[in-house]
Amino acid sequence: MRPTAWTYFSTAARFALLEHVRNRLALVLVVVFVPLWISLGHAVVDSHEVRFMLRATHGTVTAHGNDLGNITGALNAVTLIVGFMMFSVTFRAAGFDRRLAMAGYPRRHLIAAKFAALVVVAAVTCAYATVSVCLYWSPRRPWLLALALACGALTYGGLGVMLGALLRSELAGMLLIIMTSIIDAGLQSPLANPVADDDAIRYLPSFGAMQVATTAGFRDAIPLPYLLLGPLWFAGALLVAALAFRFHTRDRRNTFADG
Repeated sequence: MRPTAWTYFSTAARFALLEHVRNRLALVLVVVFVPLWISLGHAVVDSHEVRFMLRATHGTVTAHGNDLGNITGALNAVTLIVGFMMFSVTFRAAGFDRRLAMAGYPRRHLIAAKFAALVVVAAVTCAYATVSVCLYWSPRRPWLLALALACGALTYGGLGVMLGALLRSELAGMLLIIMTSIIDAGLQSPLANPVADDDAIRYLPSFGAMQVATTAGFRDAIPLPYLLLGPLWFAGALLVAALAFRFHTRDRRNTFADG
């Protein structure tokens, strides 16, 4: 009997999740680095009040600096770790996935399994990060903060899968994820850039996530348009990854025959 679509997907998803579980360095980073980074943001950053522009609410906000440091640290931690995890697993499994696809395993199920694993990893990591933030202060809407962190994690996780499908150098992929996250978080942090009136900032990957996370911390609004920016980045990364995977696993026999 020919396997069903669910069998193809569930099998691929199970192995994708097992790869994450076996990535001990990533698990240590989640357990240790996330609360450590948030704790340092609370302890090191001055608690004096900072006034900054919040585009999502079209107004200014005044908040304690260490609370802002918690939000920035949480977002930076989850984007780095999830991006790293997805790139690492995708890059190391690329050869095996190509062989599976060329042997007849449906490409769409392999890609879908990668992104299903990404959703699970992002959900667990962001829930953990939100609990870590709430140990120090109480955001206005903790559930919205968790959702904002998840959007940022999905964005960078999608970028990690995309880079894993495109690049042939593990070091290059790691550096791209790290540098992009540092630039992204640095330019958007209200502590570093309280005005944030440069239009170029809105094109940064985690712009929507940062706006929603900050709103969740200090306002009662739900900025839905900004919340949708993360899924848009995710969908774009999914498309590029799928095209790259299809290109690398295309049937070259006809090409060689024509030559």
